[in-house]
Amino acid sequence: MLDIRRVLASAPKKHTEETLNSLTTVWGEALDASNVLPEHPRPRMQREEYAMLNGVWEYAITPVDGEADAKTLAQQAIPSRWDGQIVVPFSPEAPLSGVGRTVQPSEFLWYKRKIELPKLADDQRLILHFEAIDWMCACFVNGKLAGTHAGGYLPFSFDVTNLLGSSETEEATADSADTVELVLCVWDPSDTGSQLRGKQRLSRGDIWYTAQSGVWQSVWYEVVFAAHLESLTLKGDMFGALEVRANVQVSGLSDVQTGAFKMELTLKDELGQDVLLVTLPVDGAGEISAELHVDDPLLWSPERPYLYNVEATLQRDGVAVDAAHSYCAFRTVEVKKDVAGVPRVHLNGAPYFVRGVLDQGYWPDGLMTAPSDDALVYDVEAMKSAGFNTLRKHIKIESERWYYHCDRIGMLVWQDCVSGGSAYSPWHTSQKPTLFSFAWGRFDDITPSHHEALSAGEDGYRKEWTETCQEMVKLLDGHPSIGFWTLFNEGWGQFDARAATEAVRALDATRPIDATSGWYDQGCGDFLSIHNYFRPLRAGWHGKQRENRAAIISEFGGLAQMTSGHTSLDHSYGYGDFATVEDWRGAVQKLLAVAESLQVEGLSGYVYTQVSDVEEEVNGLLTYDRKINKFEGQ
Repeated sequence: MLDIRRVLASAPKKHTEETLNSLTTVWGEALDASNVLPEHPRPRMQREEYAMLNGVWEYAITPVDGEADAKTLAQQAIPSRWDGQIVVPFSPEAPLSGVGRTVQPSEFLWYKRKIELPKLADDQRLILHFEAIDWMCACFVNGKLAGTHAGGYLPFSFDVTNLLGSSETEEATADSADTVELVLCVWDPSDTGSQLRGKQRLSRGDIWYTAQSGVWQSVWYEVVFAAHLESLTLKGDMFGALEVRANVQVSGLSDVQTGAFKMELTLKDELGQDVLLVTLPVDGAGEISAELHVDDPLLWSPERPYLYNVEATLQRDGVAVDAAHSYCAFRTVEVKKDVAGVPRVHLNGAPYFVRGVLDQGYWPDGLMTAPSDDALVYDVEAMKSAGFNTLRKHIKIESERWYYHCDRIGMLVWQDCVSGGSAYSPWHTSQKPTLFSFAWGRFDDITPSHHEALSAGEDGYRKEWTETCQEMVKLLDGHPSIGFWTLFNEGWGQFDARAATEAVRALDATRPIDATSGWYDQGCGDFLSIHNYFRPLRAGWHGKQRENRAAIISEFGGLAQMTSGHTSLDHSYGYGDFATVEDWRGAVQKLLAVAESLQVEGLSGYVYTQVSDVEEEVNGLLTYDRKINKFEGQ
């Protein structure tokens, strides 16, 4: 039965432009602008010679004159005057950036910084890395265009070696040979566009959060030889099979085609003992692909997150030209029937009940950027301490270090694709399915009119979503913590879920897929995935055939409890009304117990909403500033 009172209480409210209360985390309070997020951003492929470029940059905000696209950005004149300083990688909207300014879709955001150069040998290259910039950017080195990029959630790189001479406007000097000027021009349409943007909105409120722009993950460079590993992915299963994939960048194909290049791969256990040592050929396309085997591997699980250290060395005619440190694990996640014939999640061959928490990945002082590496660790460890074994990373691709911490601490990840599209439709994606559950299976997603209703009518959006989804799968494939993929959430931006499921399955057949989380099920994927905030919990969706799919309550709960002095606003959004935090805690525990009890009815797991409060939402187990653990009373 639908809880009408809770539905009415959760209806979106009319908002005024309110200033958020100033909240800081302990990590933000301790931030050193000269040493911001100094950790290597890519622990699965770490070289020795690199430099972080986080810290203080100059910034400017200028008006957009006419169209804003990649060509326009590439042709912009670099400003002669700058507005002040910004702490990268925090967006100007984030308090930790020091700017405190919302960048509008009618504005360009500029960054500038001098970079000290290392001395490069003749056969070395300098690769400039950006872990994420929202949304479109052009990069200039000494006034010359290094390249452009569009997409707010994935890393990208430019080889800038050939641009490291003097700038176009100054003569070469002794100083200019040792430094270069790096400039970025960024444009972000936010929710006025159809690009992937997640929970950001210029007019935040309810379930929508402060929009941000520009650089929001680490900027860094590394020095590599002209011949080097561009990517490395290692993925093992419970039987000891190890899939190895790598791409090699070389200056010319002749050496590759003649077999001059090989990669030596070494796996070591926790004691430093070799468990595998093999030399693999590089094929004529510069790729490495192999299926290896390790006898009796120690398996990874949240209860025992065993990782093997990996050393990969690229050799040319037997001489090492590149080396990277990585790691891998052996584990199998699948949906199959148990001994009673009920489809369930299985980890390493045994039924495994998913105890998950929804994780938005927002911070009061950094927005989508965690104020420190320790902050990322805190969230994972707090949820593990509370008894959960899974985090659902919600409509966001997190920094790779977060996945690394899940790998080493032991936390499964239910990874969402990022949503976007044209103007969000509250009726089709929220109100109708909330009121009428029979609509969940009666709305196909393959017709143009239904694409429009679900904000997926634009060709450009569907193309960006498809490409980003596929690149996300490739990027995160080697993380053992990644257990599941979610493609679409509550119909938002949904289109052709069957085709999307087949495409992801072709890239990664080793992880279960939640094709449509919440509603508008198309009978595909590995889950019958239900969101239930307003009805009594049950293991399935009444009258819907599960076939070989596991039942999962992929969102529920969301019980609200304000904590004085630790909220962004003096009013809240969430479900329930509790006189004290003890009453709230008891209600949360009771609801979790009900979800646990549904195992006997065939439930495979749940995802409780959510890890922390976020702005107006106060339904977190932690306060937004992470200073109070409401769930554990600390």
